[in-house]
Amino acid sequence: MTVKIVTDSVADIPPQVAEDLGIMVVPLNVRFGTDVYRDGIDLTSDEFFIRLEHSEEVPVTSVPSPGSFADAYDALAGEADEILVITISSKLSGTNEVARQSIGLMKKRRRVEVIDSRLAIMAQGFVVIEAAKLAQTGAGFDDVKNNVYSNIPRVDMRAAFDTLEYLKRGGRIGKAQSLLGSILKINPIIGLNDGEVVPISRERSRDKAIEHLINFVASYSKIDGIAVEYATAEDEATKLVETLSIIAPKAQIYLSRASPVIGTHTGPGLLLVSVLGDK
Repeated sequence: MTVKIVTDSVADIPPQVAEDLGIMVVPLNVRFGTDVYRDGIDLTSDEFFIRLEHSEEVPVTSVPSPGSFADAYDALAGEADEILVITISSKLSGTNEVARQSIGLMKKRRRVEVIDSRLAIMAQGFVVIEAAKLAQTGAGFDDVKNNVYSNIPRVDMRAAFDTLEYLKRGGRIGKAQSLLGSILKINPIIGLNDGEVVPISRERSRDKAIEHLINFVASYSKIDGIAVEYATAEDEATKLVETLSIIAPKAQIYLSRASPVIGTHTGPGLLLVSVLGDK
């Protein structure tokens, strides 16, 4: 019995990794005015951040159409007996519900189950990657599903911003609302808790914010994987990878670029780390 993995583009899995592991990625959508783009397909990250900087139109995001998920399921049905779908937190997006509804639109009948990761970005991506690795070994559906549920609590992330205005504007700020309103220039740090954005810290400078990310990784006793993700600050991200490779020399480190959908809610100053491991 062959198991295939589906996720959404919010996971921000590096494209080559998704291809190597046979992960099907269903894109969310970004809209500038009347122009609608599939995340990372019709609009690259470079193109998006340039347009974000120069356009007077405020971008918005939307979930994939039910047909997008149904098409993905049908495309995999020819090679898979069972399909496991791992989505962004249902508290951040309606994508999980769309993925569930889409099962009924399939033209081919296969076992399909949808899991709410309660995560996003490469924190979600780690859960997907580990499930796909196991599926490639020929593991059964229940073993792959159990792997997902065992890894969800083993993943955490910290994200540094130069402003939370994008997150506020997109309605995803959650409890991190408490970090807004300071008259001082701060670099807020946020995390995720049970699928919601939560405040972690206020740092006085970008250097202090990056130091916070480094200390977060260093707090782990066992690290199986690290992901560094950035919007436009590639140099910062590359230097952070170098530093973290010293802290965790045996861990695989992914460098990931924020997709247009993520960039809509974070702005260009995003720099974050996700960790798969144990404290």
